[in-house]
Amino acid sequence: MTTTLRPAGPDDRSDDGHRSRTYDVCVNSRRVGGIRLTTDPLFGPAAGRMAGLEIDPPDRHRGRATVAALAAEEVLRGWGCRRIELTVPADARAALGLAAALGYTERSSRLAKPVTTAPQLPAGSTDLPLSEAAYPAWREAAVAARTRHLAQQGMPPECAARTAADGHRAMLPLGAATPDHALRILVHDGTEAGHVWVALRMPGHPGGYVVDVRVGEGHRGRGHGRTLMGIAERECLAAGRPVLGLTVHSGNAPAAGLCAALGYRPTAHLLHKPIL
Repeated sequence: MTTTLRPAGPDDRSDDGHRSRTYDVCVNSRRVGGIRLTTDPLFGPAAGRMAGLEIDPPDRHRGRATVAALAAEEVLRGWGCRRIELTVPADARAALGLAAALGYTERSSRLAKPVTTAPQLPAGSTDLPLSEAAYPAWREAAVAARTRHLAQQGMPPECAARTAADGHRAMLPLGAATPDHALRILVHDGTEAGHVWVALRMPGHPGGYVVDVRVGEGHRGRGHGRTLMGIAERECLAAGRPVLGLTVHSGNAPAAGLCAALGYRPTAHLLHKPIL
């Protein structure tokens, strides 16, 4: 029996090179499932994305999903994609196993936890809102850090700089005064020790989301990361958002360990694979 992909919708293309299409997964022309292929909204037309791969129950455990995923890779390669981004729910064990077998590796994980009580700040610590006067310097440093991170993930430097700047501008159009965002500075013993940025309403997330949290150099290893996460939880509760999420990048063992200790649990894994 031959498993193939058959177009099931229009080939949607945009002027900036993005593309998407839905396919039926077929065995000898009989539909047994479906999949949607797109270019990645963040990394652009050079990166593809598989979404919604589903095999009908009677045809599962027969290798259909494996063959469909490999066929999808060929389609995306034909689109000019050079890698594939994949998001898999943390409880989708079969999908995670398939992705590992096909050579996908984890880029980052999304974590979340219910928030019920905001912890007290430790002695000597307080937090303040980021002022409008301090915002330009903070924004410049944040955009630079985001640019470096995107470049490390394979985005060309000029594209990384543009994407980081555009993303900040879109999320914080009014700077520190943008509604539904909390930008807080941690001060310990009179010295700025770090900051946390919480989006209190973010598309695709049921509660608040930590967009950025950072402890300044010279202040690390002193528990300030835990304090900043406590501030984020307090802001989340104050806004009536009983769940707080964030993304932890692979290889960031200290952040992963802290989040696990604070009760955060994975909700999804973000994977990738080159298809040169």
